[in-house]
Amino acid sequence: MPATATPLYDYNKYWAECFGTAPLLPMSRAEMDRLGWDSCDIIVVTGDAYVDHPSFGMAIIGRLLEAQGFRVGIIAQPDWRSKDAFQALGKPNLYFGVAAGNMDSMINRYTADKKVRNDDAYTPGGVGGMRPDRCSLVYSQRCKEAYNDVPVILGGIEASLRRIAHFDYWQGSVRRSILLDASADILVYGNAERAIVELSHRIARGDAIRDITDIRGTAFIRHDRPEGWWEIDSTRIDRPGRIDQVVSPYVNTQDSEACATKQEEAASTDNVLRFVPDARRNRDRSVIRLPSFEKVRNDAVLYAHANRVLHLETNPGNARALVQAHDNRDLWINPPPIPLTTAEMDYVFGMPFARVPHKSYGDARIPAYEMIRFSVNIMRGCFGGCTFCSITEHEGRIIQNRSEESVLEEIEKIRDTVPGFTGVISDLGGPTANMYRLACKSTEIESACRRPSCVFPGICSNLNTDHSALTGLYRKARALPGVKKVLIASGLRYDLAVQDPEYVKELVTHHVGGYLKIAPEHTETGPLDKMMKPGIGAYNRFREMFEKFSEEAGKEQYLIPYFIAAHPGTTDEDMVNLALWLKKNGFRADQVQAFYPSPMATATAMYHSGKNPLRKVTYKSDGVTIVKSPEKRKLHKALLRYHDPRNWPLIRKTLKEMNLGHLIGSGKDKLVPLRQPREGAVHRSPRRKNSALAHEKRVRKGKALSQHTGLPPRADA
Repeated sequence: MPATATPLYDYNKYWAECFGTAPLLPMSRAEMDRLGWDSCDIIVVTGDAYVDHPSFGMAIIGRLLEAQGFRVGIIAQPDWRSKDAFQALGKPNLYFGVAAGNMDSMINRYTADKKVRNDDAYTPGGVGGMRPDRCSLVYSQRCKEAYNDVPVILGGIEASLRRIAHFDYWQGSVRRSILLDASADILVYGNAERAIVELSHRIARGDAIRDITDIRGTAFIRHDRPEGWWEIDSTRIDRPGRIDQVVSPYVNTQDSEACATKQEEAASTDNVLRFVPDARRNRDRSVIRLPSFEKVRNDAVLYAHANRVLHLETNPGNARALVQAHDNRDLWINPPPIPLTTAEMDYVFGMPFARVPHKSYGDARIPAYEMIRFSVNIMRGCFGGCTFCSITEHEGRIIQNRSEESVLEEIEKIRDTVPGFTGVISDLGGPTANMYRLACKSTEIESACRRPSCVFPGICSNLNTDHSALTGLYRKARALPGVKKVLIASGLRYDLAVQDPEYVKELVTHHVGGYLKIAPEHTETGPLDKMMKPGIGAYNRFREMFEKFSEEAGKEQYLIPYFIAAHPGTTDEDMVNLALWLKKNGFRADQVQAFYPSPMATATAMYHSGKNPLRKVTYKSDGVTIVKSPEKRKLHKALLRYHDPRNWPLIRKTLKEMNLGHLIGSGKDKLVPLRQPREGAVHRSPRRKNSALAHEKRVRKGKALSQHTGLPPRADA
């Protein structure tokens, strides 16, 4: 498909623009009456409470569609047990837009050990259980029951990560695309501003939704093969494509020099194939046929193969459409949307957000809102490609930036209008803290690259790592009148940060609120390679810089590292080595996170198949160590909390079985003591706030000591 797009602000507005801007998008008929509306053009159904803030998906989409001239209503956290709640605003003139919310509903509801969570940060009062499992699916079905002739458009992260046949951790098997199970008409994936605006205007002008098949970032069902398209057969592992006419879907992704022009000039190291002159001209009308749902459901190796091809077709500059059969129907997935320009990002984030929860919630506290109330999103996307994370899969790996002016104006708006502002901006960030304005040095190379990560196995030589734009933004933000401090709370990519010491100095000197969260995830090569994360040496370099600049600033500050237990590629020996490293460095993890297989993630494909989709998948290719049994997962978590006496019996037993009994006893080189404390004297970790700094001050003088705190689920990015 052509890599061009109409700017979001260039569409002719729908006739209903005459109604103007709503203080808050209506959630009731009474609010509609006060606005003078007899009906809604579009109704957004969401699993989150309605907060009119740009960190909430329903607010961004709702305000964007309002700016296009449409009347948009919100149905938030409806009672899904009948269709009645879905009729509260009447019949929408154009369509229902359905999303589970800012998090996948299953990850929101269940822990990595499949235990039910008691709370929900996106619900008033933090109450759990206010949305159903597989939320998008249930809501879509209820919308069809309410008005069966109204189109339903699926969106949000839950739909995005389930747009294809996917392994479902909670069911333990491969499920169909959510589009088929939900009986929706079309699915928009990723940050869907482009797709939803185009769809809305075309539906408004009378186009039948079944005929809208040419919009990037959409998935739909079809029963025929369109004319003029060329199908590439990748339904079998040994047939990646017709070698006489098209480049293999298996273009090398591991060689750090594999970007762009070198890929076109050289043969792939996975398959000895070359581009041919006509291949690029055919790309816009090419579709890759993946193994069918039935095949990937019954063959885990084929599932890994399909997952690999899917991830190699994610660059908007060169991605081709994908098709996957589900019984007698074809699921068609168009290439990803063109990233938003800076002007478009400013347009989206410049909408008239009230920045408060809907007034119907009264004084009820919404924890997620409290956390981001004074934060500012400055960018989107992530080129890190961590295999366990859904950010890249959902938002893409090309960074989309706001302008300095737009960000500073939002800070001033927070200062002047948001209740309770004390002068502290809680975060300037996004999916990552420090990828603002970082990009490939060449747009030509960027549009042709097929690497899943720009920073693994090393930082690509074509990547610009100059943080000066971000450093300048920090300085201007903290210089604004009425702003006392600007903190950075988003996850820091420290392997990038160390490339720019001036940025690290600015960050550490002015923007750390006592502690800084970073995510080395592990110390051992095996799991780190499967995560596509840098070695622990990069963390050590950053720690040295952090401590140096903290000392120069006369501040006592601490690093808070995150680690994952039971990730694919992790052996028991790896976890013992990590535990020894933690003890040697004085780290005591208060809470730990076990690997959580989110839908569509590369690490989830490893978990399900035992194969590594980062390299060519074959039935004979090397396997990946997988930690699946509850007993092994418990052991790996216990080793992260080596200091807790309740874990000592299990650790001692394991060490003996591994012939590592010399690690049992007293001394710095031992992992756990020989004897258990007497009953009633079992150690209990103090609350995080009380332990995070007190323990560190006690153990180390003037030197940063980190303590691992709770790790939120990775799929809410």
